[in-house]
Amino acid sequence: MTTPERRLVIVVRADPVICGHSGEARNLAEAALTRGFDEVRIVTWPIERLQATGLPLKPLDHVLPYSEGIVVERPGPVGDYKVPDGRYLAGITGRLVELFTDGVPTVCMSLYLSPHTVAVADAVRVARSTGLPVSVTTIAEAVGSDVTNVVRSCVDEGRFGAAAHVLSSYLSADVCVAVSEYTRELIVTEAAAIDARHGTTFADQCRERVAISYPAIDTSAYLDLDPAETDRALAARGLERDGYVLFLSRLSPAKGVDDLIEGFAASTVHEHVRLVVAGDGPAAASLRAQAAASPVADRILFLDDVDDAEKPHLMAGSAAYALPSKPLPEFVETFGIALVEKMLAGGGPVITTDTGGIGEAVGDCAIVVPVEDPAAIAAALDRAVGMPAEERRAWEERARAHGLQFDRANVFDRLFARLDDLPELVRARA
Repeated sequence: MTTPERRLVIVVRADPVICGHSGEARNLAEAALTRGFDEVRIVTWPIERLQATGLPLKPLDHVLPYSEGIVVERPGPVGDYKVPDGRYLAGITGRLVELFTDGVPTVCMSLYLSPHTVAVADAVRVARSTGLPVSVTTIAEAVGSDVTNVVRSCVDEGRFGAAAHVLSSYLSADVCVAVSEYTRELIVTEAAAIDARHGTTFADQCRERVAISYPAIDTSAYLDLDPAETDRALAARGLERDGYVLFLSRLSPAKGVDDLIEGFAASTVHEHVRLVVAGDGPAAASLRAQAAASPVADRILFLDDVDDAEKPHLMAGSAAYALPSKPLPEFVETFGIALVEKMLAGGGPVITTDTGGIGEAVGDCAIVVPVEDPAAIAAALDRAVGMPAEERRAWEERARAHGLQFDRANVFDRLFARLDDLPELVRARA
């Protein structure tokens, strides 16, 4: 077996998780193969562990294959003691130590500060303590929910040690990035709250070191779709072009599907288009119950088995796409990957809210409604579905042009250019 000359390791919750940042890991991995890396390893969790968390998962047979040169590793748990998460995390950390000490120059990127960046920081420390040659440079990306779910909760609960552990691991990386300006400011705000209470200096360090790296999207999957293939995909679902409004994302309370169902019922468009709710997640049962009790129940269709190949066609064929996200304590939309994917695919306008980092994702290319406002959603649906053809084409062209900036090759190049700007001391250590 040929020894790789340059390796990229990505530590993330990977496929088959229905999650935008798992898709981002795939896109960065694919881009790396065109940018001088001859081996990419995605280090993630065993399937049974992902299933146990209750995360919405794609059917394994619906996951598109990775290119040759990309290996997905799922290290098993270490030992048989009854500490489930610790056992699996030990498996991931241990595998990273092995990759960092085998002599191959490596860049290691982690998505989600806890536990992935924490595991990478621990693995780097252990690898360097072995006395073996170590050539590793690290990139840590905060995706947002890792801040709201971990750092913010630590601040709220006064758990200084846990917050310090996450932030210090983040700042130990050679390159620190966040997926949006909103996420960066969120990190600084929560770090400042810790500093004010404990006299630390995390906020200043974050202001100085954290840069923006927007999520990487495979734009080619959404451009130049075959119209005949789109028609076939829609027909298989009993749908027609412009005959439905689409929601396609994770079914969680923060996505605002409850408001969308209510707004759809209050609109006039439900008389001639359907509402398609595509996705899975913790709110699926309650949303199905809400839809069943709606006066337009017969006009609402739920799909929980949409795969990556079908998704662009559903987006392109829709009369409008709605994601009326709302900020909740446990989750705030820190970017909006699905919104960009929809803008690339074409079809009717995007309807969304100005929440978190959504504004950075859509620019001026969406119909923006207030948070938790079904009446405004109804009005937006009427406007979008009734939009004249010429106006709709103008929206579509402007939206696609905006979305192209997030192409995975462009994002990869901007992110990895930061490695060239590292101080000499860091390069020497790596």
